[in-house]
Amino acid sequence: MLKRATDGGAKIFAMLKKIRMAASALAGLVWLCVASAAPAEGPAPRARDLGVPFDGTPGPNNAITDVLGVQVGFKTLISGDGPLVRGKGPVRTGVTAIFPRGKTDSRAVFAGFFAGNGNGDMTGTHWVEESGVLETPILITGTGSVGVVRDAAFKWLADHRKGFFWYPVAAETADVPLNDMAGQHVTQNDALDALNSAKPGPVAEGSVGGGTGMVCNGFKGGTGTASRTLSPEASGYTVGVLVQCNYGSARQLRVAGIPVAREMTLQPRCVTHFTSPPQQLFGTVATLCDPKRLAIADGLNQEHRGSIIVVIATDAPLTAEQLKRLARRASVGLGRLGAIESDGSGDIFIAFSTANAGADDGNWAAEAGKPAQVERLRSAALNPLFEATVQGVEESVVNALVAARTMTGADYWTVSALPHDQLQDILRRHGMLVEKGAQ
Repeated sequence: MLKRATDGGAKIFAMLKKIRMAASALAGLVWLCVASAAPAEGPAPRARDLGVPFDGTPGPNNAITDVLGVQVGFKTLISGDGPLVRGKGPVRTGVTAIFPRGKTDSRAVFAGFFAGNGNGDMTGTHWVEESGVLETPILITGTGSVGVVRDAAFKWLADHRKGFFWYPVAAETADVPLNDMAGQHVTQNDALDALNSAKPGPVAEGSVGGGTGMVCNGFKGGTGTASRTLSPEASGYTVGVLVQCNYGSARQLRVAGIPVAREMTLQPRCVTHFTSPPQQLFGTVATLCDPKRLAIADGLNQEHRGSIIVVIATDAPLTAEQLKRLARRASVGLGRLGAIESDGSGDIFIAFSTANAGADDGNWAAEAGKPAQVERLRSAALNPLFEATVQGVEESVVNALVAARTMTGADYWTVSALPHDQLQDILRRHGMLVEKGAQ
């Protein structure tokens, strides 16, 4: 009798264990379904929609395209699920293209370049530094695709512009662990599609274009943009910013000055499904994601190795050395968000002005022997532009975080989106949330 009771208890215990395992697997499956790789349809909300407070006055689109002439295009590549197979996927990557004067205007712009920390790449900047002129569109992609994107930009220029050589600007951030980065899935045609799709007006944000597989401050990140219109007293110029956000750690993130992630329930990098043998990343064995906790891209107290590309546009008449000063202010905007420009980060910034059209077209100047007539603001007039740049960088990063959706990528690694409801609750507790109707 005792033996039968003991055997019965063992069977019940085994059955309960199987039920718990099945429940765990089901939870992972539900998480995987919720963390769909495909971006949600419809426009993503923006930080201001949630009540995140920002200084300054945005332009009509609150985007880099508020600077007249600037056009932005994307090509987004999302395919496959499951174990990582180099060259096959899963794929979570893309290309972003920015034309300073649009696709049909070949005139160069004055430009300045600055690296807050140089663990990254932006091609074409030697000539920008030397001449103070940018003659090409700016493209942003994943680390493994800089070469093909740069070469595609050269082809596009050869097909559409007079001349026969250029130094295209192509920048990168690393879309690991979500993308098969070493598989180099971006093709020449993908980059050409991004260039050809460039247009003015509203700009998509989050997991689009080059930002598709990126991680920002531990959460799902990607592309973000914002703009500022100066007051009439400051001549009414516009500053626009676009970022590809893939830097920082959750513990460092500040929104409206509040370390918001420290008040959330986080878990270190995790997967929705185990492979055999279990996945490892940077020497850490994967754990299974708990749907009740936020899956960040790093260990709870680890620095994230990542990067951010910042593109700054303005219609103010600035020359190259002034635009370098503007580019440097991107670091101040990132500092507001808690960034330290860490050793493992490629924090690379470029600024350009659409004023002074035709003043210097670089290698392809039509009247190279004639002196150029150039308008230039006095140095004492730059402070409002510095402030607008700082504000635009800050809001662009938060917009990228707010727009991005939870994503599961290669080897089932999953990165959570910054939860809107929790963000609002935290800001409300600290008296920082702008309630609806108060803006």
